[in-house]
Amino acid sequence: MSINTALLAGISGLRANSTALSSISTNIANVNTIGYKRAYTDFHDVITASSYSVSTGSGGVYATTRNLLSEQGDIQQSTSKTDLAISGPGFFVTTEKPTDLTSTDVRSFTRAGSFTPDNAGYLKNSAGLYLQGWAADANGVIATDPSDLTKLSTINVSSSGGSAQPTTRASVNANLNAGQAVSAAATAAAATPPGVGAYDASTNNLSSYDATAGTGVKPDYSLQIPVSDSKGGQRTLQLSFLKASTPNTWYAEIAAVPASSVNTANGLISSGTVTFNSDGSLASTSGLFASSTDPTLTFGASGSTGAIHWADGLGISGQDIRLELAKSPGGLSQFSSKSVVSSITTNGTSFGNLDGISIDDQGFVTASYDNGVTRQIAQVATATFLNPDGLRSVTGDAYRVTIESGAYNLKTPGSGGAGGITSAALEASTVDLSSEFTGLITTQRAYSASSKIITTADQMLQELIDIKR
Repeated sequence: MSINTALLAGISGLRANSTALSSISTNIANVNTIGYKRAYTDFHDVITASSYSVSTGSGGVYATTRNLLSEQGDIQQSTSKTDLAISGPGFFVTTEKPTDLTSTDVRSFTRAGSFTPDNAGYLKNSAGLYLQGWAADANGVIATDPSDLTKLSTINVSSSGGSAQPTTRASVNANLNAGQAVSAAATAAAATPPGVGAYDASTNNLSSYDATAGTGVKPDYSLQIPVSDSKGGQRTLQLSFLKASTPNTWYAEIAAVPASSVNTANGLISSGTVTFNSDGSLASTSGLFASSTDPTLTFGASGSTGAIHWADGLGISGQDIRLELAKSPGGLSQFSSKSVVSSITTNGTSFGNLDGISIDDQGFVTASYDNGVTRQIAQVATATFLNPDGLRSVTGDAYRVTIESGAYNLKTPGSGGAGGITSAALEASTVDLSSEFTGLITTQRAYSASSKIITTADQMLQELIDIKR
């Protein structure tokens, strides 16, 4: 071993320990960085073989730094529901821009899940990276495709703007007064031929009643049913009754209010009769519905050619509304007490504004609206690697694919070996300050020792030079 090789060994020691110091410094600086994975410096000896003998010379040491990405950090609760942490293997898939993504755009992988909506509703973390996932289609179906990275899109928590569900079912709980007097119009309708002012469902009906204009027949009782259309607009159906001269029988009409809501005269949708059993329960409805066993009203879309459809100017979709008069609690009855509505129950909701976001352990993003509607709008994607420690670090606490890491595998959270997601939580840095400070001390001592090698070798060279004197 020559003095020169000893000098070189000392220099390599300085370089290696400088590298270690850099890793330790970075770790300490990122002790509070969300999702940060500590860096670790490995030292490897270098042996230089002599050309003139089988003995070896001093080669020194070299250092390599790697991030321990497979280490799990502590999961800490936060106050934001869009803060996400992965418990187990996997990384969030992110991009540097939210829209117009192509196959050539760079994808980064991170565990830093401090996501918040930007001014357009796209989720991005504190490093400005946008969260990717599979978006729901118009029908609310989420089709995951783990084989194609381009099928992912940036998750937007406000793009839907609101949600509405049309009414498909309504239930009526009401009573018609069995002691109601039969009106002159109903009496005239029973005569043969019908008398003056007789009720007629086609020409002199309940839906055309106007006391000021003196048209139509005044109902003995009416009730209104609020329904929602496809856009969340509120529509009203009016169910009117006129007691007939036949015992336990009432004329009945269903009409839209206002009449301009539909394409028919006076808004009349259907007409018929309802009859009751001797115990006051509903026996049958005749003519009100197309089927005696299926009490459904069918409305065509605006602008359609159906027999009954929503007015052209409304621009809404068609819908079927099942109007339950017998199966609801109490249903429609006829007792010797005043006519009254006990309850009207409908489904469907009006237009709603976004009220909150929740994300479950499988990454499903669910939006809730102030009208009571909730729906899934996306699913977060995760990526796993055969060797996650081989990923290359980039700015923003993110990583890129390398040959050492292997190709990514897209997975839904909690499946195929990917970790589950915890919302309203963040993964803490894996840095342990006590270990880093201990490493700082040993690195400093090793650096001093390497510098001592150089000092000693320098003194020995000086002694060699002084021989000539």
